[in-house]
Amino acid sequence: MEDVFNWQINRNMQYPYPAAMPEKQFAAVFDINKCIGCQTCSITCKTTWTAGRGQEYMFWNNVESKPYGGYPLYWDSQLLEKIGGGKWNNNTYAGKTIFEKAAEENKSVEGFLPALEDWSYPNMGEDEIYGGNVAQGMHIESLPHPIWFFYLPRICNHCSYPACVAACPRKSVYKRPEDGIVLIDQSRCQGYRQCVAGCPYKKPMYNATTNRSEKCVACYPKTEAGLHTQCMEHCIGKVRIQGWISPPDKADPNNPIDYLVHVKKIAHPLYPQFGTQPNIYYIPPIHVPSPYLTQMFGTGVDAAIKAYKAAPSDTTLKGLLVLFGSCAELMTKFEVKNDIAIGYNSKGDIVAQAPIQEPHVIRDHYDKARDVYRLDVT
Repeated sequence: MEDVFNWQINRNMQYPYPAAMPEKQFAAVFDINKCIGCQTCSITCKTTWTAGRGQEYMFWNNVESKPYGGYPLYWDSQLLEKIGGGKWNNNTYAGKTIFEKAAEENKSVEGFLPALEDWSYPNMGEDEIYGGNVAQGMHIESLPHPIWFFYLPRICNHCSYPACVAACPRKSVYKRPEDGIVLIDQSRCQGYRQCVAGCPYKKPMYNATTNRSEKCVACYPKTEAGLHTQCMEHCIGKVRIQGWISPPDKADPNNPIDYLVHVKKIAHPLYPQFGTQPNIYYIPPIHVPSPYLTQMFGTGVDAAIKAYKAAPSDTTLKGLLVLFGSCAELMTKFEVKNDIAIGYNSKGDIVAQAPIQEPHVIRDHYDKARDVYRLDVT
């Protein structure tokens, strides 16, 4: 095992290979507060990448209803039990990662292989609420809500310390040095499924027809062309923004991903205690109790929610949130000028532009010219 630094858990940890950061790192931010669970992202991914034989059950992109949903079943709770849930000392993780837990037994990764049946219920727990029944006429005004659920969209995290890379005995799983995207070399893979067992997020999937494992490829042909992935581009809720993330000490406040993750700190990784340093980040839902969110996203969720709720008075943050899902090209820079949010690509060209406040017109309730009453006056 090598000693590497993981900034998400704020300490050094053990990993089977020396740290080797790519030239730039693929990353994205998902705003959970806007996800409506429509599954458009899941379908556009599936029709593009997993429409073949042996891929029938594969959803490289899926959307789960939390707290009861999971694909495969109980993928997160089973692993949390193995490592002890997650103990934090302020912003430093005090428990064991999946690599450190495995080292106690001379293994490379602590994990498990889901049963075949566990992959049969991609919509288990959908829209099921926590906290009891909704009484007739019930009205909830307080935050967090006493009863709740939320949608969790998931793709491969293209981790900085990938467990699938650490687990593969054939070294067929690799992380591209040019963009940090994690891929599986199909010519080397022999279908041992160690990557499936090792990945804490269960995003490598086994194809019984080809006897090979497959996974999300971050739509690399589009990413290489400076375009959003299929799931990012076709998200009708404008939940997602894709780009490149810098190390914390090199954060660029004009980079949309850096601004959300490092500067405003409103976007957090999924289960950072696993130790893989994932590169998909989430803006936590504002209506869910803090203990549950802390287990899922780490210790910064309360501050993140506070900053997110203050966005209406924060011109820069509000402008960036408006730019989510606003264009097909990757935005590497953004700015807000004269109440207009502007996004730029890597060439410096404007690829998105939107007012941070939409024009608001209130019409008369009664239209004298037409002698009618309006139901909608805004």
